[in-house]
Amino acid sequence: MATVTASAPQATLPGFLKRPVVRKLVLLALVAAILVPLANARWASGTWPDALTVDVSGPLTDTSTWIIDNRDSHPLFLYFFGHISNAVVLCVRAVYLVLLAAGWAGVTAAASLIAWRVAGRRLAAGTAAAFLACGFLGMWIPTMQTLALMVVAVLASVVVGVLLGLAAGLSDRMDRILRPVLDTMQVLPAFAYLLPVVLVFGIGVPAAVLATVVYAAPPMARLTALGLRGADKEVLEAVESLGTTARQRLLTARIPLARRELLLGLNQTIMMALSMAVIASVIGAGGLGDRVYQALATVDVGAALAAGIPIVLLAVVLDRVTGAAGERLGEEPRPNGRARWLYALIATVAIAVAARLAGRLDWPDAWTLNIAEPVNRAVDWMTNHLYSGVPVVGGTADWAGHFTTWVLDPVRDGLQWLPWWSVLLIVATLAWLIGTWRTALTAVLAMAAIGVLGVWNPSLDTLSQVLAAVAVTLVLGFAIGIAAARSDRVERLLRPVLDVFQTMPQFVYLIPVVALFGVGRAPAVAAAVVYALPAVVRITTQGLRQVDPAALESARSLGATPAQQLRQVQLPLARPALLLAVNQGVVLVLAVVIIGGLVGGGALGYDVVFGLAQGDLATGLVAGAAIVCLGLMLDRVTQPTERRAKKGA
Repeated sequence: MATVTASAPQATLPGFLKRPVVRKLVLLALVAAILVPLANARWASGTWPDALTVDVSGPLTDTSTWIIDNRDSHPLFLYFFGHISNAVVLCVRAVYLVLLAAGWAGVTAAASLIAWRVAGRRLAAGTAAAFLACGFLGMWIPTMQTLALMVVAVLASVVVGVLLGLAAGLSDRMDRILRPVLDTMQVLPAFAYLLPVVLVFGIGVPAAVLATVVYAAPPMARLTALGLRGADKEVLEAVESLGTTARQRLLTARIPLARRELLLGLNQTIMMALSMAVIASVIGAGGLGDRVYQALATVDVGAALAAGIPIVLLAVVLDRVTGAAGERLGEEPRPNGRARWLYALIATVAIAVAARLAGRLDWPDAWTLNIAEPVNRAVDWMTNHLYSGVPVVGGTADWAGHFTTWVLDPVRDGLQWLPWWSVLLIVATLAWLIGTWRTALTAVLAMAAIGVLGVWNPSLDTLSQVLAAVAVTLVLGFAIGIAAARSDRVERLLRPVLDVFQTMPQFVYLIPVVALFGVGRAPAVAAAVVYALPAVVRITTQGLRQVDPAALESARSLGATPAQQLRQVQLPLARPALLLAVNQGVVLVLAVVIIGGLVGGGALGYDVVFGLAQGDLATGLVAGAAIVCLGLMLDRVTQPTERRAKKGA
């Protein structure tokens, strides 16, 4: 007779432990109960212990001294870096001379005709208006200097980015190797790597171009790799079945399928290169950036704005033209396309030759407008009437003082009061709750590296400013983004405003911010909010508008009010976009930390600026590395694992 054996009853978890987040919290509580008493007994003080720091100032100072002593004699500089420097100078000079030879009429005609062939008549008219506005503002020659430098820098960034993207897109090993390199290039503040570039190449155009390449190449590399990895597998299999080689598959299938990503990478590279125009002027880039920098050195807001507007116009035109070109990819080619290009080229040459024969190469001085004086009068009026003494609401100086006293000081003092090990525990908890143990480990190691570098307290000061700026940015950004998503009119009104704020160099609006809020950490936060707000608004608006219309229609049919539709349908479905907005807000706020150091923000931003001004490689690079670690930690704490997987990070 067969015997029936009863299976042992399986243990089941209590209902509240079935959720992964609750299980993580319980485990963290147990770990904290064991580790906290031990850590408190060993390290009772809140500051990072000196025994766990590593002094890197000595090796960095020795490296800086060796570079300075051997820059004019060592073969590495004479026969390698020297040739690179000469090639950059020759390329920029050649482009600049071509632009000057074409004259203002030829350059305007060429830009307009290219925009017409690529993006249509409306953008062609806008391009012509933008270039003419640069002349009317009296900035034609500086605009040509900036354009020459940007052409060379963008071409070099595209070449470097495409090569790195090909390596990362075709090899998993190279992708893993290049990912942290690209992260560092993109997060490391520009001021931090300006000093090494200046040490090697000296002050001038080569250093400015190469610093721009370091900053602008990563988006091209990332999007190239993304496009190659996202190519249609069925198309690739079909091409492979025809017996093609790997090189033929790359040239005939992978790259054509990745055209949209490549064009988007070009767009982002152009925008980031233009955003470096003012920063690169610090090391001798010249052009519009130098005009902005010199104007701000004399607190001349009007002159800074007159030089900043052409940068904005160039950025907006290039953004619109490259964006329109991307939208037209895949469309049927227009009839007689090559003939139209030929006619456009002939017309451009004819206009340039006619202007040269007429002696009209230079922009006429009689056609310039002076906007500096009215702008400076407006700034003076704002300072006199809004800085203090405003009835009921108080002046902007009062707001800055209250924000510092009630928000910035408590957050900074609270972070610095916490024992260092408790900060690491909080970081690990937040990162693990939304990710995996690898996420938590990465965040903790990034935060611990800050202590090892010996900049724990300044980093917590910077972190307090970043947290405050991100909070204000998200509150305003989500509110404005929701309004723009629910109203086409609001979105149309906001678009040019966001374009201006997103492309205007940070230095330009730094002086009005200081004029309204004074010097200190509050204006540094205000500058960060102004810089990061447009991206948060755009991403929030796009995320809410892309919510499935069927879900909204179902909610309406059930009698949901607009507020209920927003809370219960749109916001939950737009969660990935909102998380991306948080991420971009953090990254962009960190990018302005250095600028904040110029207006009294102190902490890491001041250390980076001081290192560049004094030639102190150790101070500047250590502070820059700490900012990178803060960015890495905040990324891991604010972005769920599945979100980073989609981003390819």
